[in-house]
Amino acid sequence: MLRVIGAGFGRTGTTSLKMALEDLGFSKCYHMREMIAHPSHPRIWLDAYAGKPANWDKIFDGYQAILDWPGAYFYKELMAAYPQAKVILSVRDPERWYESMLNTIHTESEGVPRWTLWLLPPVRRMFQVLDQVVWQGVFQGRFLDRAYALQVFADNVAEVQRVVPADRLLVYDVKEGWEPLCRFLGVPVPDQPFPRSNDAAERKGLLRRRRAIAVGAFVVEVLLMSGIIALLLRLLGRL
Repeated sequence: MLRVIGAGFGRTGTTSLKMALEDLGFSKCYHMREMIAHPSHPRIWLDAYAGKPANWDKIFDGYQAILDWPGAYFYKELMAAYPQAKVILSVRDPERWYESMLNTIHTESEGVPRWTLWLLPPVRRMFQVLDQVVWQGVFQGRFLDRAYALQVFADNVAEVQRVVPADRLLVYDVKEGWEPLCRFLGVPVPDQPFPRSNDAAERKGLLRRRRAIAVGAFVVEVLLMSGIIALLLRLLGRL
């Protein structure tokens, strides 16, 4: 049962916030990467995007919170499905947000050759959701138009504050630390530092590993096919 719904875009400190929520007992917290671990989830998200009824309870079985995309796109639907859940609008400096999006999620989506994704089905399915829900849905295929993307970001911040009742909403920058978050959620402030994730560096390393795995798999496939072709040629030569 969801207790926290994230309405903030990806790259607004959602990884650090995920860690913080789980430290506070809101575990587990659903994040974009969860789609890789749950192969059936991308289809549910895409069906929801297409306007079909969504089995939210199937996705959120075992989860108490959701942050980042694709959940942020559906925050209104999730609010209706879980009326007791509180909403966190994670924010950051818009210009820094755009640069972070451009250098991480967008680079991942565009920087991996499409043929390699067929060798990594879980990653491919996650990118399909990103493409339809985020790049086409949220940004209408115009993310590289910086001014347009920044306006979409600002419009989302304004819309969330307009739609969500004030007593149900926290507008939050992870730089603020524990106090406003814990006060909003009604939990004690932990006696430990607020978690900070160097997510951008991690994502760049992950992208390099994905490319290496995909290229390695392609080389193995080529070698296997070459061996099969050589064997068939030898057999044909004996006929």
